[in-house]
Amino acid sequence: MRTAQTYVDLGLAEAHEQWLAIEARTLVAGRRQAVFEPVETLLCLAASLVVDHRRYGGSSNHRAEEPVPTLAQLFRRPNSSILAKMANLYGTRSNGGRGEVEAATILLASPDQLAKIYRTIFAAARETGIGERRLPDFLDAEDESDNFMLLGQDELDQAIIETEVAVESTIEGHSSLDSRLTERVLAAVIRVGQHRFAAAVLRNQGHRCAFCGLAVKSGEKRARRMLLASHIKPWKDSAPAERLDVSNGLAACPTHDVGFDTGLLTVDLDLRIHVAPELRDLAKFDPATRAVFGSPPLFDRLQLPDSATRPGRTYLAWHHDYIYQAELGS
Repeated sequence: MRTAQTYVDLGLAEAHEQWLAIEARTLVAGRRQAVFEPVETLLCLAASLVVDHRRYGGSSNHRAEEPVPTLAQLFRRPNSSILAKMANLYGTRSNGGRGEVEAATILLASPDQLAKIYRTIFAAARETGIGERRLPDFLDAEDESDNFMLLGQDELDQAIIETEVAVESTIEGHSSLDSRLTERVLAAVIRVGQHRFAAAVLRNQGHRCAFCGLAVKSGEKRARRMLLASHIKPWKDSAPAERLDVSNGLAACPTHDVGFDTGLLTVDLDLRIHVAPELRDLAKFDPATRAVFGSPPLFDRLQLPDSATRPGRTYLAWHHDYIYQAELGS
């Protein structure tokens, strides 16, 4: 029986042997599938940072996003098996092994440790002759020169997570798990959901600040922290569906992100940018303030790619009424 340490302590030699077994595998219709090797399970966990398995099921499994189809082909399995394993790792299916669920919670709580194992798996795959075409670096984390991190975690302080976990643990089905492990699983679900949301917002808005145009190419790892993706209506105030809605997010440089979050900036329904009056007045004679909140660098309106999903009107209205106006009246 595999324990959490089977996955967390995976070494290069073990991973190499597992890849050899996968490469020797054949998929025969009607035959029972081979048990998942730890490298497969761990790559399914990594894939959960990109794809929400809950979006698919039954007749829609064939439409699953990458890297699900690529992993399915590499493992000689159908998409449905990859998606089911992703669900098992979050304890939402009774046939999920406790050891792999525990490993998932450990690794999702420590992105650096997850990245280390991810790199071990990729190094073993490359030694086995599995190149980038068959197994692309879908987390952009194969390179050891940069630390991997979950995006958008600044919005999630521990108190917020604990409150949400207390609510969710009363309605989520994790009957095979003890209460402590259930809490850790739910905390991981929250953090991974926030990561996927932030990544989607950055992609949607072209990896550039919508307020000033600061652009950071997605491949330039050292500059990733120069762009943030936050909720317009804050996570803590949003309903579950609103927390994952890409139209409830804005990509911004750190300064303009904080300005928006604190009500120094707001955006109207026509996407025009407004600066709080006291800050606008200060910018008239203070060069430092003008250099950040003047025009330029601020655009008159949010700048978004033509293909982007626009910020939702209800979210913008909420921000204006409950953050911008509240600060003006304080």
